[in-house]
Amino acid sequence: MQTDQLRQILADLPVPAVRAFDTIGSTNDEALAWAEAGAEDGSLVVADQQTMGRGRLGRSWVTNPGAALAFSLILRPPVAEQENLGLFSPLAGLAVCLALQALNLPAEIKWPNDVLLARRKTCGILAESAWQAGQLHGVVVGIGINVTPASVPPSDQVQFPATCVEAQLDKPLDRWELLHAVLESFFEWRNRLGSVEFIQAWEESLAFIGEPVTLKNSGGQSFSGILQGINAQGNLRLRLADGMEKLVSVGDVHLRPDGG
Repeated sequence: MQTDQLRQILADLPVPAVRAFDTIGSTNDEALAWAEAGAEDGSLVVADQQTMGRGRLGRSWVTNPGAALAFSLILRPPVAEQENLGLFSPLAGLAVCLALQALNLPAEIKWPNDVLLARRKTCGILAESAWQAGQLHGVVVGIGINVTPASVPPSDQVQFPATCVEAQLDKPLDRWELLHAVLESFFEWRNRLGSVEFIQAWEESLAFIGEPVTLKNSGGQSFSGILQGINAQGNLRLRLADGMEKLVSVGDVHLRPDGG
């Protein structure tokens, strides 16, 4: 992968530095180390192949050569943004969703941030914070997008049905044009992080609204209800069978449509 070429493609975006790799273990690990070494806000790590990528709750995310987008963005949140640290991951999900919608694909967000096409997972996101002496040192947002059919793992290796952009688009796609579109959307909506407009855009792209879903945590506890949307803090609103509303915060929990 040519770093100079990538810098040229992203020249109109606030990306001050790029590190591009043909093969890497994890773009997030590289970005976290770079952040510790003083990388500027907006610095980007991109890999053509990722062998030790990971998603939420410790799940693995493998990126095959030339088949997907795997990148991590380094952020240095000012004090105002630090009040909304939990929204950086949904921000990335919204950016990917809007970039795919611009391709006339009916992308949706499976709360809190997975991006779906045809109700199948197409993108995973992992945001990690770096702390030093109790102070926030930076945030790394890792994004993996299945682009070609070679990026889709076998069905027995996934917990949720998966697909890729090209399968839904029914034609080849320039990965780097998609990368530019996602980053452009990310930086645009970053300026409105936590705003009413941000929450509204996130909710408008949410999958399964008005449908029965089940949420389950790592301890095996589960609860079901009708998905109502999200509140101003980004918590999921779920109407239970008794008519009461339950708020669920982002954390060690995963969502499934009933029957899924």
